[in-house]
Amino acid sequence: MDTMLIGGTGLVALIVLLAIRVPVGIALSIVSMIGLWMIRGMNGAIGAIKGIPYDFTAHWTLSAIPMFLLMGTIIANSGMTSSLYKAMRVWLGWLPGGLAVATNFAGAGFAAASGSSMATTATLGRVAVPEMLASGYNPGLATGVATAVGTLGAVIPPSIIIVLYAIFAQAPVGQVLIAGIVPGLLTAFAYATLIILRVKLNPSLAPPYEGERLTLAGHWAILRPIWPLPVLVFAVIGGIYSGIMTATESGAAGVVLAILVTTLQGKFSFKVLKQSLVEAAETTATLILIAIGAALFTRFLAFSGIPNLLAEMIAAGGASPLVIILSISVVYIVLGCFLDPLGVLLLTLPILLPIFDAAHINLVWIGIILVKYIEIGMLTPPVGLNVFVMKGVVEDAVSLGEIFKGVTWFLLAEVVVMAILIFFPQVTLFLPNYMN
Repeated sequence: MDTMLIGGTGLVALIVLLAIRVPVGIALSIVSMIGLWMIRGMNGAIGAIKGIPYDFTAHWTLSAIPMFLLMGTIIANSGMTSSLYKAMRVWLGWLPGGLAVATNFAGAGFAAASGSSMATTATLGRVAVPEMLASGYNPGLATGVATAVGTLGAVIPPSIIIVLYAIFAQAPVGQVLIAGIVPGLLTAFAYATLIILRVKLNPSLAPPYEGERLTLAGHWAILRPIWPLPVLVFAVIGGIYSGIMTATESGAAGVVLAILVTTLQGKFSFKVLKQSLVEAAETTATLILIAIGAALFTRFLAFSGIPNLLAEMIAAGGASPLVIILSISVVYIVLGCFLDPLGVLLLTLPILLPIFDAAHINLVWIGIILVKYIEIGMLTPPVGLNVFVMKGVVEDAVSLGEIFKGVTWFLLAEVVVMAILIFFPQVTLFLPNYMN
């Protein structure tokens, strides 16, 4: 059988397996092994099984993932998120939709520390949503902001998905991580602007804040419990940006700092450490399984010749980078409606990377664009993961349809943000360029 036909059949089979809810890592591995066996024979398939998983997991940069995850779980389990939300509520509660704006920026802060979209969404669902609902906020607005801002964990460093992208794309990990800072902040401010405008136009969405009124000294005092969070974030990002530490070293330093500051605050215990280690290990194992499957799939597609054929077609057709980006936008939005976001990235990268190379597209810039589309996929129906995470937290308090309806408004903000990032690449690249 022709290798191109085998490759195409493998792609179709993979989509079918994912559609019937076979776990992403297992689906990628099954299709890859059968495809390699058909193209290279049994010895080639066995050789891939023996070599690729070890070669991939032995990659030094990959060790940044458990470090970032452990730092985030220690922070989450120590209760620091509740203090962050209380501080944001006091400082920003006076704004139209102040509690939602506070949730937005508290979520951005926690996302920067945890690197996990779903963890941020679940935490805000427990901490912020009940208070907004009790204050009379529209359920769609309350759950929508907490769900949407959780996606910032995918782009604001330290981001697990960015590390995986950089490894697969062979892009500089530190530069891609730093490149996510401005797009992440831009998204947070776009969300805040959307909330304020909506509440200005429709005050019934969010009643005025009637919480405690503090003096200026009181405002500063309430920041005291959260001082470790910006210290952690700036230490991790600063270590990478300055070149003093690699991504892995900065992640390890973040874990040590997280343990130190939670100990100083009296919030660290053996129970917190055990729970954090278990959660970080479980998530790491899941991600590594998916990544190994993607590495095998990359080898299978390379032998099939499909990526090189597509790259040659793009080069021969003379398509501009903008046309390629807009085409990819459509593909990612459609796939994001049905497939797991990380699966979408690792499924498409083996095909897209040769195309990017042929079109001379900057891998740092396009990496952030792809990660942003992954964020959007975590919000779009019918498989918006963050929406289902939020539904699991709020249970019967808010319907699934109401959450999706609330999230839709934030997708409008994403349209504006994506237009800025696509048409003005320097918004993404100016910080990484200074690193050079």
